Amino acid sequence: MRYWLVMPAAGAGRRFGAAAPKQYAPLAGRTVIEWALAPFLEDSRCRGCVVAVAAEDPYWPDVAARLAGTGATLWETAGGAERCESVRNGLARLEALAADDDWVLVHDAARPCLERTDLNALLGGLEEEVTGGLLATPCADTLKRADGDQRVQATVPREATWRALTPQMFRFRALCQALDEARAAGRRPTDEAQAIEWRGGAARLVAGSASNLKITTAEDLMLAELMLARRAVKE
Repeated sequence: MRYWLVMPAAGAGRRFGAAAPKQYAPLAGRTVIEWALAPFLEDSRCRGCVVAVAAEDPYWPDVAARLAGTGATLWETAGGAERCESVRNGLARLEALAADDDWVLVHDAARPCLERTDLNALLGGLEEEVTGGLLATPCADTLKRADGDQRVQATVPREATWRALTPQMFRFRALCQALDEARAAGRRPTDEAQAIEWRGGAARLVAGSASNLKITTAEDLMLAELMLARRAVKE
């Protein structure tokens, strides 16, 4: 099992409420994005990582310089206005390197707590798959659908509902085509699995840990620090 990684990291993170985008927030001695990249840079199965960053990003060069000192196989490319555009740009950077059937993982720059056991579960669970899949967790809470006034319209059955996480893992060419077809149709998928779904693919869900949280607020950052501290004690 060998794979490539694409990481969209061009978001401004306006809800985070800090001067720097959330992927560059300090976290347990590193930045969030360095923690997010770490499981892949340390994995011998990863052929290389492409990070899609915003134009004139003032923070990425320092991060890239630190990571270059580790000998990581890491490239950067221009990010887009939306996640799907950043991912497509990352795939384009791999065009001369990846074969059509190579696996590509896409992981959020703001998810610093991916467990190596979850990464192994994803890779092992999808190795024989044709389409691919993603880490996800079954929804445990009662779900409500609201109207424009934030009044409950309906209770959504949760039995077959999952919360999508990353990494998401698909074949290189199939993912390129799915994103291209979505763009040609004027559609903007919120994740890679949705783009694959639109072209008739059925991604497999691989159960992952709820600790694989996405940093959105300052409170999330505090929680991530606690999780990383607990992991360090276990190791």
